[in-house]
Formats: sequence, structure tokens, C-alpha cells
Amino acid sequence: MSTAASLRVDGLCRRIGGRAILAGIDLEVAAGECLALLGPSGCGKSTVLRVIAGLDPCDEGRILLDGRDITRQPPARRRVAMVFQSYALYPHLSVERNLTLGMELRGVPPEQRERELTAVLELLQLSELRRRRPAELSGGQRQRVALARALLRKPQLILLDEPMSNLDAQLREEIRPQLRAILSGGRAPAIHVTHDQQEAMGIADRIAVLHDGRLQQCGTPQELYHHPANLFVAGFIGRPQINLLPQADGTVVGIRPEHLVAVGNGGLAVRVLSREWHGASQQLLLESEQGPLRWTCDGNQAVGDDLRLGWEQRHEHRFRQASGERC
Repeated sequence: MSTAASLRVDGLCRRIGGRAILAGIDLEVAAGECLALLGPSGCGKSTVLRVIAGLDPCDEGRILLDGRDITRQPPARRRVAMVFQSYALYPHLSVERNLTLGMELRGVPPEQRERELTAVLELLQLSELRRRRPAELSGGQRQRVALARALLRKPQLILLDEPMSNLDAQLREEIRPQLRAILSGGRAPAIHVTHDQQEAMGIADRIAVLHDGRLQQCGTPQELYHHPANLFVAGFIGRPQINLLPQADGTVVGIRPEHLVAVGNGGLAVRVLSREWHGASQQLLLESEQGPLRWTCDGNQAVGDDLRLGWEQRHEHRFRQASGERC
């Protein structure tokens, strides 16, 4: 449904009132690849999408799509399709008219419109809903209609701005594999903005972590989890959060909760403050001389128990305390 292309963003900057919203963002997304932009609220994720789409100006940097410099092109000429958080469907029109109106305005002949409409409805399992209006659809169905409209534009790039934020947790889990299959089956690169790391890890091939308008690290979910580039990425990626233990030599040691083990002697003295069961394992909140710790285990510890915990050196993540960068 789309044309193969690749995206390259060099030194992207966006300022508002002298404040840097984006500060030198560099990204590359290959044809058929899905990149997730992940980070806390206000870090600049949606602004990256808006600048790439041409909805916000680019103060510095370049945006190259399939080798074309689209930095100063108007949105209509960029061949970029954007799926908004609100879906932006026409409430008074049927699914069919929501999908064909754009093709009609672009001058697509009626026979071709029907052929492409039928194909995308089948692809997204919407064939039986073509006569319904948005108010008669579930949240997941409305999301698929919005995605279908984006695919019918045959874009060279698909941008998704938190498309599942309006869905409940169970529906998000059901839709994630469907969305991943659709995006990975296409030829256009895709950028998916989310603040939900489970969503990012479940859909994207790679994840770019943003903080305060700056790119912190870009890599596969496994790379970000097992080799975080700095303290921010280490603390942001992974639930429950990593344990961070300051050391006398000016470093901070990070230990994932699942890598802590009970030891008979030595180690850290801890006391169990609380626990939560998560199916096959439990999450314990612990008190220690170095502050609170989190431990993922399958034991039978009780609140108030005193324990000693250690870890294998190969599971340590070491960061410079002053800069936060990985040692």
C-alpha cells in the first residue's frame, strides 16, 4: 500500500520563545522499519513528528525522505501520512466515505478507488463496517479506520502520534501485534510516538529515547534494556525500575531487580517493606542503607523479613555519577 523509502533527520532543532524544544535530533529509519519515539511527557516526541510532517517549522537541520530534502516543503507535498491521537475522522461520514473522500479529492478514478478501498478494508478487517459511522465503532475499530486512511494515501512515511492512548489496557495489548504486523508488512518507514514502553517494545524494531528535547539513545529494545547509554535511559527503560547504588569511587552501579539474589553472608542487608504478586513472580520493595531497592523473585518472603542480597558482577551497569554516562 506504500512506496519504499527511507528517512534521515540531521540536527533537527525547534525553538519556541528562545527555548529549545528539540536540540539537534539525528534519526534514520529504513524502508519498512518502525521506530518508536519514547520518553516522558513534554520531552519533544510529538514535536519531532509535527516538524517532520511540516505542521511545525524546522529552525535548524534537514529532513530527507528517500533522498529528497523536504525540510521546507509544504505538508501536502511531503508524501507523509499522520495518524493522530484523536483519529480525526469525520463523524457524519461512513467508514467508506472517510476513506474514499481523500482519494476522490486527489482525482483517483472510481474503479481504482473501489479496488484500493476493498483491499485496505480486507487488510484491516473492516469490510463489514464500511457503512458504519465513527460513533458506531469501538476505539480499536476507529484506530484501524484512521490507519486505513493513512495507508490509502500511499505515503513514503507513516507517522503515528500516540494512536492507542485512548484505548484501555486490554485493548492495547490485543491491538499491538496487529499494528506491528501491518507496519512491518508495508514498505514505508514508520515513526510511532508513545510514552508507554511496553507499547514501544511490542511494536517497534528500534526505540529512540528522548529527554528534554535531546536524543539519549537509539537501539533495539534489547540494547536499551541490557546496555543503557546513561542513567536516564537506565532508569526510564524497564519495569520495575533499575536499582541505582552510588559508589565511593564516583560511579553509580545499576542492578536490574531480577538480577538480585539472596545470599547467606555478605551482600546488602535489606528489610522487606511491601510486596506485590505478578503471576509467577513477586515484586518486593526493600529498605537498605543505600535507600529503597526493588527485587523481582519467586520466593515466599514476608513483609518485615530481614535478608541479605547480592548479584553477579556481569549484571552490573556502571555510570559516571557526575555526567550520568555509561562507564
